[in-house]
Amino acid sequence: MSSVYKDILDSKAKNEKLLAVLIDPDKFSLGNASSFIEKVNQSIATHVFIGGSIVSEGETDELVSKIKKHTNLPIVLFPGDISQITNKADALLFLSLISGRNPDYLIGKHVEAVSKLKSTRLEIISTGYILIESGKETAIEKVTNTKPIARKNIQKIVDSSIAGQHLGMKLMYLEAGSGATEPISVDIINNVKQELNVPLIVGGGIRSKAELENAFNAGADIVVIGTALELDESFFDALKKDKI
Repeated sequence: MSSVYKDILDSKAKNEKLLAVLIDPDKFSLGNASSFIEKVNQSIATHVFIGGSIVSEGETDELVSKIKKHTNLPIVLFPGDISQITNKADALLFLSLISGRNPDYLIGKHVEAVSKLKSTRLEIISTGYILIESGKETAIEKVTNTKPIARKNIQKIVDSSIAGQHLGMKLMYLEAGSGATEPISVDIINNVKQELNVPLIVGGGIRSKAELENAFNAGADIVVIGTALELDESFFDALKKDKI
């Protein structure tokens, strides 16, 4: 059986860049699933991430079931809460919000999730999650009652990433937040990448092919795009396989 994490490691070793399309069940219309996923399939996307800050019970399960009918790409849960866990996905990012100091999102929610995860076959991938100042208050800040790390404090971002790696986290995720006014800077990505050994995910605020390429060139192994594609599906035109 293929392992989502092993495939990520293999791609990193080959310097093959990965693109995840993030779909928020709370903002996505199921009736639009077929046409939207068709565009995902025609693009350079390699993964579909599913999750949001506030999602009603059952919405994630229903969405994953629908998407599975239209794509063979791995579906990875990016959960904001344990209510977003579904056995129908392929893997789950077991996120620890290491940029904040709210114990619920460092370990509390994880303990609550264990009994639910026992009844699934999900591949569980421990992931350090670092929220970085984006120019506006994000839903993640409100839900987790934490503050992001200031963009100018690059050393703290680097040190937080390496601390997460030392704790055994398999992925590191730098997040500007949904609807961020600007993406994470090249300097931040580059500085983290220079000291990090595990694969690096970067998401939030990326709205153009140029910004995507900047993130890749700076060292991101996986870039996540969500809001930009939700608001403007024509963005997919720039991401078609035959154009990159």
